[in-house]
Amino acid sequence: MGIVGRDLYSEHFGFSERPFTLLPDPDFLYWSRAHTRAYTVLEYGLMTHAPLTVLTGEVGTGKTTLVQALLRRTEDEMTVGLISNAQGGRGDLLRWVLNALNIAPHPSGDYVELFQQLQDFVIAEYSEGRHVVLIIDEAQNLTAEVLEELRMLTNINSGKDELLQMILLGQPELREMITQPELRQFAQRVTATYHLDPMDLETTLSYVNHRLTHVGGTGAEITEQAVALVHEISVGVPRMINKICDLAFVYTAAAGEATVSSETVKEVARDQLILPNAQAPYYLTNPINSSSPKAAE
Repeated sequence: MGIVGRDLYSEHFGFSERPFTLLPDPDFLYWSRAHTRAYTVLEYGLMTHAPLTVLTGEVGTGKTTLVQALLRRTEDEMTVGLISNAQGGRGDLLRWVLNALNIAPHPSGDYVELFQQLQDFVIAEYSEGRHVVLIIDEAQNLTAEVLEELRMLTNINSGKDELLQMILLGQPELREMITQPELRQFAQRVTATYHLDPMDLETTLSYVNHRLTHVGGTGAEITEQAVALVHEISVGVPRMINKICDLAFVYTAAAGEATVSSETVKEVARDQLILPNAQAPYYLTNPINSSSPKAAE
């Protein structure tokens, strides 16, 4: 029983490519109601030159994919820098920002010199008809002190235009941080914000069908009962849905079967230890035994 095809299962099912990869790919973006609203808020933030835009959600809900989709449409008008997992205190943040914008920081520059570098760059971009957008991923890991420093950086302006915009992406803890009294000035600078919730069952069914038809499938390659189980295990988080479905299609192709069943999804959950919490159904936390449907076949 070997893996078929160079893409694990694409050849077996006749797909043009794997529909459930874990990489954030705007080409696969499913425009659920929540994702459409989140995108609109991000677009509003950029188009109105909002100093701070905040998008939060659980890990894997599609925040990064949405930002990438937005930047595809606006990249000619902007200079974009991306910071992931920034650490450190005052001064360290400025070095992260300069590096993200491909500006070599003065090796021994103090805070004032580094700030001047950033300000000169932002003003130069503005004079060329571009404004600078800084995307900060995993922003829930930043301290209150660093968030306050980010707010101070947004004060770079031309007198009437915001020249430096920031988009903060983070987990739900970021929302809690912003509501703290010591960050009230930061919160006042946040013009646009949205929290992206996991998908419900109906949206999950549409999401899976969308990804299958996007690669040339019919949507019937997985049963509705199997998708319902995927939703239950994943709690509606797109990245977890992709992980479970991807492996379920691998298992199905390896067995030479034509359709992903709920029993195959159960096998994936047991084998891969991808349970969301300790309250998972009994059949997902115990090995297959003689009374299970799969063992009886």
